[in-house]
Amino acid sequence: LPPDASSALSSIAAQAAPTSLRRRMATYLSLTKPRLAFLVVLTTTASYSLYPVPSLLSTAATHTPSLSSLTLLFLTTGTFSTIACANTLNMLFETNHDAKMSRTRNRPLVRKLVSPRAAVLFALAAGATGTAILWYGVNPTTAMLGAANAVLYACIYTPLKRIHPVNTWIGAIVGGIPPLMGWCAAGGHYITSSSPQSLADEASALLFSPASAGGWLLAALLFAWQFPHFNALSHPIRHEYLAAGYRMLVSLNPRMNTRVALRYSLLMFPICIGLSYVNVTDRYFVVTSSAINGWMAYEAFRFWRSGGGETKTAVLTARALFWASVWHLPIVLVLAMAHKKGLWDGVVRGVKGVLGYPDGEEDEWE
Repeated sequence: LPPDASSALSSIAAQAAPTSLRRRMATYLSLTKPRLAFLVVLTTTASYSLYPVPSLLSTAATHTPSLSSLTLLFLTTGTFSTIACANTLNMLFETNHDAKMSRTRNRPLVRKLVSPRAAVLFALAAGATGTAILWYGVNPTTAMLGAANAVLYACIYTPLKRIHPVNTWIGAIVGGIPPLMGWCAAGGHYITSSSPQSLADEASALLFSPASAGGWLLAALLFAWQFPHFNALSHPIRHEYLAAGYRMLVSLNPRMNTRVALRYSLLMFPICIGLSYVNVTDRYFVVTSSAINGWMAYEAFRFWRSGGGETKTAVLTARALFWASVWHLPIVLVLAMAHKKGLWDGVVRGVKGVLGYPDGEEDEWE
């Protein structure tokens, strides 16, 4: 497994002078779990960019508030702040358990690089700041999703890890909410441009209208991706999870752990087809996404065939699936953005212009 980013930053902080700015910055950054936070921001901004807007390449569209660089800045900073709050609280609640695992025993609270009181204040400040940024800089629905996700992660998923394996499904919901935040951030322009609405009306328009289908499919993509990724990641440290008091599927039922990873890997195919069906992407995305989905599904199948036990084959196939999942998500998101519906229309019009075809001959190019 790759080293935990928070643990690596804690080591950097420990080597710095006790009162130095370098030590404080490294310590507080480590509380945010920067690698996980970056992934959350990536999925949020990818969903934001995929929202279908009319006249994609026109100046009028790119100047609307939902597509402005300022709105994107508010979205990314607000999302990062809320996830920083959630991750800090997670470390606070799991300090004693983190100390029992090789991958997390170097985290800042375990090494006492920061006091619990300072971590609580940092978490509350980050959560309040992030929610305020999203509320006033994006829209209230996005802010409420961000705040709810922080609570879900820190107050429900975290304690549930020591109670029942269903915690992984709750964690997958946490992973699926950021794409909904990005979708609502982009879609907010089209309802705020009319008369003011109540929060309930705004949330209903952004989350439960026909236009929200793409956002839910992106949320489903992230939900499903969690299982092949985490189930493979957790396999090498399954005994440590058990010793630390965590009730994880990989420790309690390794065979089912592999089956779940395969099941959700296969679910990627219909989700990507759905994105094309609802016109978020063009039809060619079905082909290109199937290639990368097929790679991860193949590795998940090998992991399932291994049985997920103590054999060398199980270890090797888990590692292969883990790295396939690491590459899978960014590649699929980049492919979706490259295949965004209507993106290449401007290119086609430019080529037609060079070749001397008038714009009126659209049908011959479809």
